[in-house]
Amino acid sequence: MVAIRSRDLSRTHRERLLKSGFLKDVIKGWYIAAGPDEAPGDSTPWYASFWEFCAAYLDERFGEEWCLSPEQSLSLHAGNRTVPAQLLVRTPRGGNKPTPLLHGTSVFDVRNAMPAEHLVAKWDGLRLYSVAAALVAVSTQFFRRSPTDVRAAMATIKDASDVLALLLMGGHSTIAGRLAGAFRNVGRPRLADEIVKTMQTAGYAVRERDPFEDRPGIVLATQSASPYVNRIRLMWEAMRECVLKVFPVPPKRPHEPGPYLKAVEAIYVTDAYNSLSIEGYRVSPELIERVRSGAWSPDRNPDDRGNRNALAARGYYDAFISVRSSVEKVLGGRNAGDVSRDDHAEWYRRLFGPSVTAGVIRPVDLAGYRGGPVHIRRSMHVPPPREAVRDCMPALFDLLEGEAEPAVRVVLGHFTFVYIHPYMDGNGRIGRFLMNVMLASGGYPWTIIPLERRDDTMDALESASVKLNIRPFAAFLGGLVEAGLRD
Repeated sequence: MVAIRSRDLSRTHRERLLKSGFLKDVIKGWYIAAGPDEAPGDSTPWYASFWEFCAAYLDERFGEEWCLSPEQSLSLHAGNRTVPAQLLVRTPRGGNKPTPLLHGTSVFDVRNAMPAEHLVAKWDGLRLYSVAAALVAVSTQFFRRSPTDVRAAMATIKDASDVLALLLMGGHSTIAGRLAGAFRNVGRPRLADEIVKTMQTAGYAVRERDPFEDRPGIVLATQSASPYVNRIRLMWEAMRECVLKVFPVPPKRPHEPGPYLKAVEAIYVTDAYNSLSIEGYRVSPELIERVRSGAWSPDRNPDDRGNRNALAARGYYDAFISVRSSVEKVLGGRNAGDVSRDDHAEWYRRLFGPSVTAGVIRPVDLAGYRGGPVHIRRSMHVPPPREAVRDCMPALFDLLEGEAEPAVRVVLGHFTFVYIHPYMDGNGRIGRFLMNVMLASGGYPWTIIPLERRDDTMDALESASVKLNIRPFAAFLGGLVEAGLRD
């Protein structure tokens, strides 16, 4: 249970849990679970609880007489689970005012009619407009403001029937022209023609208008494709030109891999120190060197058997050796996307192998992609659910394999990997390994993200994930790579 009401607990229990830090106030009479070791002001528990809390809270207030706005509904149908600053809710019992929640978020209940019950879709306890009903209800401005969400949601429409039923029932000739133009924009002319011709047959004059400001350069999958996959493909297409504008031009790929690989080996200790420290491990160059030298193992160093820092350092070295082998394949001419598709599971297994051997984590944790939800610390971005990960990861490697520009592979490969967050742990480290394999594919040097730039990294990734603004992240990585090229 994520949302906890006052009446669910006795006064004594409630006061004890609040005092001990196991409960956090959201609004009067409502709480979420918390950890007593959480830092003051940490937004992670709230962002992780947001959608489930709102579902329970709105059910309690309005019963079944509520529905999220058409715009928010389309975003969720499109796989965009970002926590909004203000959640708009339609209900005939609304007070037309916001209810402040935690960390600058709020719920605004608008007094308005709801769609008919058969046009309401259920999603993780939330009540949404169906895709067809939302497309009819949203304004032209939303098509322009959130084209990625709209296009990904449109791809889930299999035929014109549901949309046409709403258009004909309401006599919506203007909206019919807008939707016909929208479907033609995304490469579905038959559906667009069906809307126009059917409305005209019913006696309506339809003037087709494209509500989008541009045209996508890809054709979206419409047959049982995950909306998360289409969203990732649309983001990639929309972001790649920006990356090319701000990222350094790739140097020539080295003819001989030997010197490149020697340079990679030479900076290993610095790379491991920064990458592990970014993830919160307390390591030193001395520990990292001791692990690399082979003078360390859980059996030889029993004091380190339960030491998560030493085990992480050993796992990082084992994974690094595997990644170095992947880089060698890429320098030898193999497609970087294909290599990463084949090898990334081995990077993950080696990263956590020592912890399994030492009994710190379970063998089942090496099974592969996560089997549950995961949340990124202090981020409003909510990664795709576990079942979507199985669709998203092959799509990522398809994009990497088919991408002609090394700079795009570097920036969007790293960004999309951490956007999906396919593992319960290790996503940052493996994302940086993936980035460096892509850097090698363009002849760029192996690049370290410094510990002191951690906040810059997270801020740039947040901008890309939540606002779909890739420029800060591309410029940030580009600056590091540029410095490496000068050295």
